[in-house]
Amino acid sequence: MTQSRTAIVTGAARGIGAAIAVRLAQDGFAVGVVDLDESSCTETIAAITSAGGRAIAVGADVSSSADVEAAVRRVTEELGAPTVLVNNAGITRDNLLFKMSDEDWDAVMGVHLRGSFLMSRAVQAHQTEAGWGRVVNLSSVSALGNRGQANYSTAKAGLQGFTKTLAVELGKFGVTANAIAPGFIESEMTAATAERVGVPYEDFKKGAAEQIPVRRVGQPSDIAATVSFLVSEEAGFISGQVIYIAGGPRD
Repeated sequence: MTQSRTAIVTGAARGIGAAIAVRLAQDGFAVGVVDLDESSCTETIAAITSAGGRAIAVGADVSSSADVEAAVRRVTEELGAPTVLVNNAGITRDNLLFKMSDEDWDAVMGVHLRGSFLMSRAVQAHQTEAGWGRVVNLSSVSALGNRGQANYSTAKAGLQGFTKTLAVELGKFGVTANAIAPGFIESEMTAATAERVGVPYEDFKKGAAEQIPVRRVGQPSDIAATVSFLVSEEAGFISGQVIYIAGGPRD
């Protein structure tokens, strides 16, 4: 890989996004660490730079066109034109359908779907100019349907269709697009889910692991390792795919 290549990872202040950003830096990418609050990215940046990598923190609301354009411009100016994009930013506003508000629906669609669209549109200009690029979108096993997540499930399913369309449109420019659909990953998001349903997190994880064929829950590093492969030269003939990383078959 050319050492000068630049990647952008959204929602990279913590959890899966942080693990992806750190792994890509280890792989030789300069990394634009994007999250809603720039100051929240401090730990991710420190993990990268202390190991000799290059990274900058960028605060941006990915559902804002102006924020996205400014973020991509700043990464380009400070690190170089981004040719790898990982759309990881996400939020949950879980509720049963009859309790779900308009705001709950719109907020989740805004971050997951509109955010991925805006980021991909901004970065593709650099990818097509370079004649090479990689897009990885974070879907979820919830795309298959999950009680209390009509908004989240719909957004994650939508990202799969978006991914396949990017693969069709951008392939002739040397750009691949794939989606990763994680299962249960140990993270702040799953911890929040446990709290919402009133179950201690350790018990929640244990119960989840018992339902997973490999008998453990996933770690952010499991996702980061797959992203690392998908953005590599070796993965250049893989595009438009949805890879379920769930410790067993889910699709």
